[in-house]
Amino acid sequence: MYIFLALGVVCVGVAVAALLFAFGTRRLRTAQRLSTIQDYGFTSEAVMPPILSAEPKRSLVTGSVTWLGDLLSRRLGSVGEDEMREQLMAAGMYTVSPRTMLGYRVLAAVVLPIIIFVVTGGGQLLDIVAMVLMLFAGWVLPLTYVQRKARKRLQEIDRRLPDLIDLLTVMVEAGLSFSAALRQAAPEFGPPLSDELRLTLQEQTMGLGVDEALGNLADRADTPAVRSFVRAMAQGERMGISTGQVMRSLAQEMRARRKSRAQEKAQKAPVLMLFPLVFLIFPSMFIVLMTPAVINLVRSLKGF
Repeated sequence: MYIFLALGVVCVGVAVAALLFAFGTRRLRTAQRLSTIQDYGFTSEAVMPPILSAEPKRSLVTGSVTWLGDLLSRRLGSVGEDEMREQLMAAGMYTVSPRTMLGYRVLAAVVLPIIIFVVTGGGQLLDIVAMVLMLFAGWVLPLTYVQRKARKRLQEIDRRLPDLIDLLTVMVEAGLSFSAALRQAAPEFGPPLSDELRLTLQEQTMGLGVDEALGNLADRADTPAVRSFVRAMAQGERMGISTGQVMRSLAQEMRARRKSRAQEKAQKAPVLMLFPLVFLIFPSMFIVLMTPAVINLVRSLKGF
């Protein structure tokens, strides 16, 4: 009985979402275009970077959750959209708007308790507790996924940045300008660093200065290495110091920072090994070592 009722509710919800999506597609597409222009500036499609050149494919679910997030944002006001936009940019999810992510969180918070209700029936106290936990998990898990992806992506950028600076140092000392060296070095690195470099070059193409484009890079990838890179280039530009000299000093600093980071991880290794040693390895060793002694002791006691 409950299963058929839940299936009916789901079917009605899908039908309503399809109708709302059909009526709201054009408005959502216009809003997305305006948001893209506001974030990245107006430009022709011929010069757009690869990560922004194609129109994102919008499924029925994506359009529905975007409409839901837009509705909630208009009713409740800005629900941390600036922070969510920064996290999405850090995670490389450029085509996902904060309102779309809000819609996914609401959808997960509604669907997961319904699944628990269909499976368990929701008649006991434990079922109600499980539904509440799934409600909380549905609201938190999408944001946790974005934050985890952003953290791993920024760590990868931090790891590859010293190699980029070394390559830029060689190119600048060979006679290239910084912008030309950056354009030549960008294809040599894979995502996510190459994506950020393409965006930086695209902003320069649209008319931003090198300092402003690098400042936007630091805003998107807010890591210690990127901040040091942008700060050093800005100070060198203001003080009139040779770019090659600045890059060489920065390369030495990045190598020292990479070495200190490796030493820090090596010092954390014993602490991280403590849990598997105490709870996994030591019990096994005790079992192997003590089992023969226990067997001999039991036999000796039986002999009495």
